[in-house]
Amino acid sequence: MKLSHLRGRKINDYLMRKGTVWKGKTMMIRWLRGAPRLRQGSGGQARRLNVDPAKRALYVGTVASTKLHKSAVKRNRMRRRCREALRTLVQNRTDIPTTQLLISPRIASLDSPFELIEADIQTFLSALTSWPNPKARHHASPTI
Repeated sequence: MKLSHLRGRKINDYLMRKGTVWKGKTMMIRWLRGAPRLRQGSGGQARRLNVDPAKRALYVGTVASTKLHKSAVKRNRMRRRCREALRTLVQNRTDIPTTQLLISPRIASLDSPFELIEADIQTFLSALTSWPNPKARHHASPTI
């Protein structure tokens, strides 16, 4: 499965408001099923965000505030480690639905071993695949 970038303040704000929160030891992930929506460009025409509805993809963004650490180098390292752990674990999987993710690393992700970050991602992915799909409706057969 391919990872795509989740960009834009409006998309990230929407995900912060409406997304479901998952908390792990090394990161917090806000997620929302489906691809990002189209946005209106100048002149009223809708612009595409590199979204192909036929393909499954994970749209991933990262957020790390200065409250996390003063050094931008260390904040960026935390972002890269979390994103790389996600990339390595989803590259051969096909059971993950199209989802938007906003990863917020915790300070523990800076000094923890990479295997712990991977374990957090693995736990999240198992929770994501077992989460019920809101679009799939279960119709009970009528009883006579």
